[in-house]
Amino acid sequence: MASTRSFGTTASGDRIEAIRLAAGELSATILTRGAILQDLRLAGVPYSLTLGSGTLAAYEGPLAYAGAVVGPVANRIGGAQAQIGGKNFRFEANEGPNLLHSGATGTHARTWRIVEATGAGATLALTLPDGLGGFPGTREISARFALDGRALTLELTATTDAPTLMNLANHSYWALDGRADIGGHRLRVAADSYLPVDAALLPLGAPAPVSGAFDLRTGRVLDLSEGFDHNFCLASARRPLAFAAELTGRSGVTMTIETTEPGLQVYDGAGLKTAPYLGHSGQPYGHHAGIAMEAQGWPDAAAHDSFPPVTLAPGETYRQTTRWTFGRA
Repeated sequence: MASTRSFGTTASGDRIEAIRLAAGELSATILTRGAILQDLRLAGVPYSLTLGSGTLAAYEGPLAYAGAVVGPVANRIGGAQAQIGGKNFRFEANEGPNLLHSGATGTHARTWRIVEATGAGATLALTLPDGLGGFPGTREISARFALDGRALTLELTATTDAPTLMNLANHSYWALDGRADIGGHRLRVAADSYLPVDAALLPLGAPAPVSGAFDLRTGRVLDLSEGFDHNFCLASARRPLAFAAELTGRSGVTMTIETTEPGLQVYDGAGLKTAPYLGHSGQPYGHHAGIAMEAQGWPDAAAHDSFPPVTLAPGETYRQTTRWTFGRA
């Protein structure tokens, strides 16, 4: 059986549990708050490979998205409104006039229930009632985490009883060197195009061919001055599990990402600042402490007919699989 312990009580009074999984060369801790991947360890590496905190209050503050399953619609919705099933729905803006990660009632801020927990895997579930956050449909969401050898696999599913939007993403921040920032990490992304954005980080329109800083097809060391918060277009639709990206630290620790999703949002963590809350290192996290690589549908898809749709109808099942495999060069 998996080891389960109390992780504290939220400001609203919900008791949060931490589930520890271990198999092969990996161990992981999953929180019932937000289905958060709170910790990930590779045998022989003396630090966590993902950003996290041992304090629940940190996840109610500056680490709100870190490690969480964000949704029901990850990323940005322009103008905090969308057409769904021929009707216009408005949401509560939380980033200027726009909506980011579904706002205060998003999946990252909810208490999930444990369906099953074994030594190597755990399944969490969440019900989102009709109208929560402005989104239609009673939605049933599940997240299955499983360890195998050096791989962590996350399977996400969702159903609805009314036409709605569904675009889930794991929002872990990765840092493979145990240092204060991700300087020196090498990133390779299997994308020939990306989405240019405006000042509000909303897509301007059609994908553009990768070039310059955005051409990561053969991999290069990240320049932290370049400012990544962009969707890389992996495919034009959801597909069978396929290679998406590889991250390599100066330490030689590597991580490959495979996903079924058509997009990968790469965010360089420029806005990270968690003081006074401490991270796994015993110090607060600062700018560029980790890099988020969020497998998902393309952002603001409801406003762009040419983007892969993120609609979900009654009778359909949303399915996403993302796998992270770790190693040492």
